[in-house]
Amino acid sequence: MNIEIKKSKKPVEYAKAISFLENRIDKILKNKASELIWILEHPSIYTAGSSYNEREILDKSINLYKTNRGGKITYHGPGQIIFYFAINLNNRKKDIRNLINKIEKTIIETFKSYKINSFADKKNIGIWVIHKKKIKKIAAIGIRVRRWVAYHGFSINVNTDLKKYEKIIPCGINDKSLINLNTIKKQSYKNLKLKLIKNFIKNLKS
Repeated sequence: MNIEIKKSKKPVEYAKAISFLENRIDKILKNKASELIWILEHPSIYTAGSSYNEREILDKSINLYKTNRGGKITYHGPGQIIFYFAINLNNRKKDIRNLINKIEKTIIETFKSYKINSFADKKNIGIWVIHKKKIKKIAAIGIRVRRWVAYHGFSINVNTDLKKYEKIIPCGINDKSLINLNTIKKQSYKNLKLKLIKNFIKNLKS
């Protein structure tokens, strides 16, 4: 199945990106567009998923964008890879959990190529690492499905300003903190985006 690969060099406003994705879903459902993988970065923004709680906002002065993805509150900004997709499950396996498994496998396999061990947690969606004997979150996953077309995706902190997360309870989890790839291991992550794309396409086929 043909998947368009889109990579934005400049940061893309969150609202514009979601509008683009929504339009793409409409076209996919009408068989007027191919599936999509879109790699980008957002300017600083806090977004709230469909299951967020007001108590998870610690600093009431923040601007919060309410979105239709699953999940709770998170932060997007410079130094973070956003991996969006629009995948038509009508032509694949109609199984949301199976898709999430493939996303988790994609991130874990990619990190392993950088000699970073990570894992998924059934209770707390996302990808986690153990750093200095503490469990830390390295990647967030949030998807939505419309008429069996799955979209939104996942984000990975490479060298994000983690102080931004102090204004919220990220993903509704207050007993575990977040971490950057650069903190785990200082090395070049230049090919990270390409490896994520390659592994995701491979796992979609499996």
